Amino acid sequence: MKHLSACTTILVGKKASIDGSVMISRNDDTAGAITPQKFIIEPAVHGEKGRKIKSWLNKFEMELPEDAQRVPAVPNVDYKKLGYYDESGINQKNVAMSCTESTYGNERTLAFDPLVKDGLDEDCMQTVVLPYIDSARDGIKRLGSLIKKYGSPAGNSVLFGDKDEVWYMEIVTGHHWVAQRIPDDCYAATGNRVAIQQVNFDDPDNFMWSEGIQEFVEEHHLNPDHEGWNFRHIFGTYTEQDRHYNTSRQWYIQKLFNPEIEQDPEDPDIPFIRKASKKLAKEDIEFALGSHYQDTPFDPFGHGTEEEKHRYRPIGLNRTQNSHILQIRSDVPEEMAGIMWLCIGGPTFTPYIPFFANMNETDPSFNNTSMTYNKDDAWWYYKSLAALVESHYPQFVQLDTKYLEELNRYYRGRVEEIIENAKDLNGEELTDYLTRENQKTVAHTKKDSEELMGQMFTDAIKMSKLTFKMDPNL
Repeated sequence: MKHLSACTTILVGKKASIDGSVMISRNDDTAGAITPQKFIIEPAVHGEKGRKIKSWLNKFEMELPEDAQRVPAVPNVDYKKLGYYDESGINQKNVAMSCTESTYGNERTLAFDPLVKDGLDEDCMQTVVLPYIDSARDGIKRLGSLIKKYGSPAGNSVLFGDKDEVWYMEIVTGHHWVAQRIPDDCYAATGNRVAIQQVNFDDPDNFMWSEGIQEFVEEHHLNPDHEGWNFRHIFGTYTEQDRHYNTSRQWYIQKLFNPEIEQDPEDPDIPFIRKASKKLAKEDIEFALGSHYQDTPFDPFGHGTEEEKHRYRPIGLNRTQNSHILQIRSDVPEEMAGIMWLCIGGPTFTPYIPFFANMNETDPSFNNTSMTYNKDDAWWYYKSLAALVESHYPQFVQLDTKYLEELNRYYRGRVEEIIENAKDLNGEELTDYLTRENQKTVAHTKKDSEELMGQMFTDAIKMSKLTFKMDPNL
């Protein structure tokens, strides 16, 4: 069985963010609502020859370098059935990677460069790239060289970021891809379709591409435009599914970040990159990734017609297995610059917990997830919280909103407190300290979450329809 993704991506350049940090973010959406995941640390490796990786999705395998950096990862629990999917992480060089955004090439281009059945699939991409790169640009180069060697069995897009640059790479056929650097003062948003538009082959500082892609397009007469070289027009799709499943998500994110711009939610040429009307905070990204067309007729919880409420696919879904914002700061020591804001229960109703990436282990509630319900597992616990809020949405949504706002207030202060207290630490002493503090943040979040769930359960008991009021005079 192939693990199908259907994700949403938001990328933010350093001058587009409120604090000068780089942020790459994505919802990991799967085919079903129940795909348990865990949050673990893949340890550093030094001088181990002969290591190999083999995909559980196909026959792909390759030998790994003998040295590897330590990286966090958020893999599937049932990896033998669903594949590894390390999903997201920040390595020891403060390079962030998130993969993948499922992306679909059209039949014209695939006819001449078909997908490679046993090529490098998305379940192994982070594992074979992130531990071995020193920059976002280096990540594009390494992944591009591996696609050249092994081919790709699916269309996939990959996010990279370091303290200076944000890159988005789209692999759309068996061997061809383009990557674009997001301008520092801009953001980009997309979901499950080719996003990159005009490519400037005279600008290698901001574009990278597969060897021979221009000749490939020319030889097979694949460019439909009279002028220019639009990657989306050449390799992308323009289907009914795009209009109802994909473009509406881009439209809504841009509606949030650029409310002054009027657009059609079904416009197939909505821009990939925009300059926001204000500087973006991580809370803006959190809201967008958990959104469901609030304040429009298309909100499933809103007041539109039944047809309107189900016309477009929301951004936050019950099958969002995790959502993450990978932040690289430039205003703190580099040993504390990488923060993984990880939402393990679904971004609409549960918090993005900050984890300093410089850690050597994660909390047991995150790294030992069961395949079946276990209230002590973070994945199951926060999934349950989300289900409880949604079960009585009109009654519970404001309680949940206040809970998330209070946690975000706490997290802001918490992160700065940890950095201040760690200013005289370094090396393993610092890593141990940040690891302990991460776990204290987990414990505080669980405490606040227990209080919310207790209040919601108490209120739910009072809402029972199995009640009867007698006349007090009887």
